[in-house]
Parts: sequence; C-alpha cells; structure tokens
Amino acid sequence: MENIQNLPIDIQTSKLSDWLLDRRHCNIKWQSVVKTIREKINAAIQDMPESEEIKQLLSGSYIHYFHCLRIVEILKGTEASSKNIFGRYSSQRMKDWQEIVSLYEAENVYLAELASLLTRNVSYEGPALRKQVAKAKQLQQELSRRELECRSSAADLRERYYAACKQYGIRGENVPRELQALVKDLPAVLQEVGQDAAKLDNSIKLYTAFINFLCDWSEPVLPMLTFTQTRGNVTFYEWRTGKTPTVVERPVAEEAPSDVTEDVIDWGNFGAAPDSQGGMAVEEPIDWGVSLEPGPEQDGGGINWGDGGVASIEIVEAGADCPEGVARGEDALTILENSQTRSQFIDELTELEVFLTQRIREMQEEADVVAISQFQLAPDIIQRQTIQHIQEMLLEVQDLVSRLTSLRMQHLFMIQASPRYVERVSEVLRQKMKQADILVLKATTMIEKRQEALEEQSRLEPRVDLLAGCTRELQKLIEADISKRYNNRPVNLMGVNV
Repeated sequence: MENIQNLPIDIQTSKLSDWLLDRRHCNIKWQSVVKTIREKINAAIQDMPESEEIKQLLSGSYIHYFHCLRIVEILKGTEASSKNIFGRYSSQRMKDWQEIVSLYEAENVYLAELASLLTRNVSYEGPALRKQVAKAKQLQQELSRRELECRSSAADLRERYYAACKQYGIRGENVPRELQALVKDLPAVLQEVGQDAAKLDNSIKLYTAFINFLCDWSEPVLPMLTFTQTRGNVTFYEWRTGKTPTVVERPVAEEAPSDVTEDVIDWGNFGAAPDSQGGMAVEEPIDWGVSLEPGPEQDGGGINWGDGGVASIEIVEAGADCPEGVARGEDALTILENSQTRSQFIDELTELEVFLTQRIREMQEEADVVAISQFQLAPDIIQRQTIQHIQEMLLEVQDLVSRLTSLRMQHLFMIQASPRYVERVSEVLRQKMKQADILVLKATTMIEKRQEALEEQSRLEPRVDLLAGCTRELQKLIEADISKRYNNRPVNLMGVNV
C-alpha cells in the first residue's frame, strides 16, 4: 500500500477532460451548468463593494471557481454587519456569490472548467501567442534585410549616376545646363586636336613613301590627314573649295526645348452675337471668297490656268546660293565638327595606326635575305627608321584616336548634332536619381514597419508571460484538487508548456 500511495498519477494535459469524465469526477453536461454560472457571475459583478483586491480579481482575467472563493472570503469582512445569529448573511451580494460557489461545487463543475481552461491555454492560446511573437521577430529580420537591400541599391544607383556624370565630364548638379556648357568648349578641344595633327608629318610621309615604293598608287594617300596636318582644323568650306572664306556664318545652335505647356484654344463665339433682347442672333454668313456669278476674267466658266507656260525647276547645289568667299551653314563648320569629314579623319588615323603597328611587328621579326634585298632600293625615309621612332609615331596617332573616339567626345558630338539628345541623357540620369530616392523612401518605410513589428512584439510578450503564469497556477490548483481525491498521491500534469 505504501508503494501505491507514493506512486504518482501522470495525466496528459490534452486528455485531462476525458480523464475526469471517465473516472466520474465530472458530469458530461457540465458546460450547460457553466453557462448558467457565467450568467450569474456577470450579474453579480455589477454590485460589488469598493475593494482593491476585488478590482484586481475582476480585471482582465477569467473568473473561475477559486476566484469566487476568494471573493466570498473578502465579502465576509465587508458584509460582516449583515450576519445573523444563525451564521447566515442577509446581504444579497453574499447570497449571490455563495450560490455561485455552490453551483460550481455541484458535481465538480469547477474541476471540469479548470481542466478546459488549462487545455485551451496549452493547446491554443499559448501556441497562437508564441506564433505571433515569432512572426513579429521574423518580420523584423525580413524588414531589416529589405532595408539594407534598398539602401545598398540606392547607393549603387547614386554611384552609377555619378560615374555616368564623370564619363560625360560633368558634376551632375544641373545635368542639362552642364551638358550644353560642354558643347561650348567642343570647338576649342577640336582646335587642339587639329593643332596636334601637325605632329603627324613624319608618319604621313613614311606611309606615303611606303605605298609609293611597294605599289603603283596614283590616288592621294591620306588626303584628309595631309590637309589637316598642313592647315589645321579649318572650315569645311576651305576643304571643299581650297580657299579661305572671308566671312564665316556659323549655324545658330538649337537650344533644347523647354517644358511644353498646353495652350488653351479660344474657340470664340463662332461669329454669333447676342441680340438686344438677350437671345442668340442669327449667325452672320461666312465669306469664303467664292462667287457663283461669272467674273470678267472667266471665259465660259472655265478655270484660268495662267499663260500656259511650263514652269522650270532649278536644282541648286549645296553652297551655290552663297556669295563667293562666304561660309554658311555646314560650310561654316570645321572639318572635325562636320560628321562626314570627321569620320574620314578618324578612318585615316586608324589606317595609319594599323600600318605603324604592322610595321613594328615586321621590324621586330628576324629579317630574311629577301626582305633585306627588297628594302635596299627603298627611299631613305624607310631605311633609316628604327623601331623606337616608329613606336613614338604610333603613340602620337593613338593619342589622337583616343581623344576623338572617347565616350565623352561621342556624347558631345551627339549633343552638338541633336540638342534633344540632352533631354534623353538628362532623363536617363534623372531616372537613376529618382529610383535612388524611391529606394531611400522604401528603406524609411521599412524602418517604420520594423518599429511597428517591434512594438507588436513588446505588446505580445507580456501577454505570453501572463498566460504562462496563469497556466502554471491552474496546473497547481488542479493537481492539488485531484491529489486530495486520491489520498494525497502526487499528481503530475504532463505537457504543460506555454
């Protein structure tokens, strides 16, 4: 017997209600009785004495059997004056709560209700609150990650914006104005390139001598480079005619169009004037300039086609309508400003660059007898060249090519050819900054949402702690009550975890 008395009773919390019903500790219809008890409790709490402890018992928590017992103990003190000689109370408050306690104790309804509360806290309320707390924490981590991504993307877009501005050679404070200011400096840059083209004299002479030595070449060799090397970056008119213009009338640069504003169309009153009586008068007839009566100039109603002569169309060549010595329109542009001659200039520079590169490779290889005997009859300008000298020529050519074909120069040429290109470039750069600003705003929104999630977590965690405390208290009360029914044997409710 002693061994059985010390043997603990282990009950799974999820099956506690079934355990109590199977052992006839509670009635299967206990829920209907609890419904009546809850109605009486709601009516009784409307008339309660002023007591701080009663306020704490009634605030927020679910009022169960043991709360009712504590309220009765408090009322014994506050309602002591209503106690008669038989030990009964004439106070209605005390009668109401004593009735509630009696209903709870009938067929152990209170034990079934406590078991139901414990099971609900362990199986539903606790997991739901823990899930909400975990969700709030996960949301904070996700928002932190997205905030970092937004800031990183915004910084990347800004870096790309300033990198693009650096390629254009601008600061990026006012893109349209800075781009248009660069075009104003373009003639000076091209003038420097034209002046540096004078250094190509030896390279052009070497290439010309090489061509004339190896083959019978009757056409001019590198005509554009030769012309620019001798005269510089002169006007297209001088290149076309060979004469220096006396007057240069450069084309007016077209400004980039400003923002278009919608004009309001004034439809007028359609020729209708209001009469003196306030009504709408009849519209005056519109004179279309057509008469149905034959005029003196018309013969038999026919159409006068003129004198019957045949009009001649005269085709005028470009620049032919300008006076002699006047460079106007495209003729007033310099060789390197004109797209056609500039392309020819770059093509000839590339041709010269390829020749010098190939010549260096040939000179670096071992010379054979055929090559030596072949170049013995070559001009002195070919025979006295060294690899170092040709490499210096190649560097000069490559410098001019890189200066004319750089990304910045390409953009400047496009801006000069089409002022609307400024709008397109400005819009592309503006979109990058706009996207960066949007991402910064999104990062700010992520911070606000993360703060809200943190506040939600701070609000839920006390509820979890309160529920855990209430659940542990219910566990102890149920274990103690069941233990009394089995001669104080130890009782363990398994699986109580909130």
